[in-house]
Formats: sequence, structure tokens, C-alpha cells
Amino acid sequence: MPLGARVLLIGYGNPARGDDGLGPALAEAIAELHLPGVTVEIDYQLTVDHAALIAAHDLVIFADAAMDLDAPFRLTRTGTTPTATLGSHQVTPEVALHLAGLLFGKVPPAFTIAIAGTAFGAIREGLGPEARCHLGQAVAAVLELLGNSADDRPQVRAKGL
Repeated sequence: MPLGARVLLIGYGNPARGDDGLGPALAEAIAELHLPGVTVEIDYQLTVDHAALIAAHDLVIFADAAMDLDAPFRLTRTGTTPTATLGSHQVTPEVALHLAGLLFGKVPPAFTIAIAGTAFGAIREGLGPEARCHLGQAVAAVLELLGNSADDRPQVRAKGL
């Protein structure tokens, strides 16, 4: 990361649905580290409103839970994808990036980290033991991706939690 880079980490998912809370849990873990230059956003899902935040940053990391991964997590480069319709649960990281470019003229480099979970659906607060292990590995991967080069204090905004 270049010195002074502004990083946005968006952790999304529903913590009341067991391991679906892995995205917010990763975001909270990163926020607690007070990394310079890192802004943390926590939400239930991606929305059109995230496009403005995305365009205001130099790097974006999307964090969400995933089913059926063959590894504890998967970190991938994220590109843009246009969409013909928008509705609840239809804004993916690729669509959010596309909207940032379309509406605000900027598409920063982005990554998506999908974290393996096993207990989804039932109304249950908290992560399962396997998900907690995967979370620790995912946090380490994000820290490795970020390095130590940004220069502002983070901002933490929790929506709906």
C-alpha cells in the first residue's frame, strides 16, 4: 500500500444468523486495531449508498461469509459488473464498484475476502468454533494485504447492529 492510501473495509452479513456474521466480525477485529488510514464500515448488506464511500477511497476490501469453501477463506481481486436492476440483496461487490465508477467517476482497486462458515440460517448470535478459527486466519490475510503504510485513524460506522 502506498503511503497515505485511504482504505475502506466493508464487512457485511447478519450476526444474528450464526456464521453469516463473519463479515462484520472481521470488520470489528480490524477496527479494534486502529490501523492508520483504514475506514471500517459494517452493514447487513451492500447497498447503492456504499458507492460514494467506495469512490472516496484508494483501496476497498469487501468481507463476507461464504458457504462451501474448500479453504478457511478466499481472497480475490474484485472487478466491476454492471447490473440492469437493483434491489435488496442484489448489490454485489462487483456492482458496488461499478456504481462507484458510474456515479462518482472512480473505481479503486478492490479485493473480496470470503470467509468459510458452516452454521447459517438459524437465529443464533455468535460464530461457531470453526468459523472463529477461519476468522483469525482471514484477519491475518487482511493485515498482510494492508501492510503498515496508511496514515489516518480509522472511522467505524456500524449500521443496524
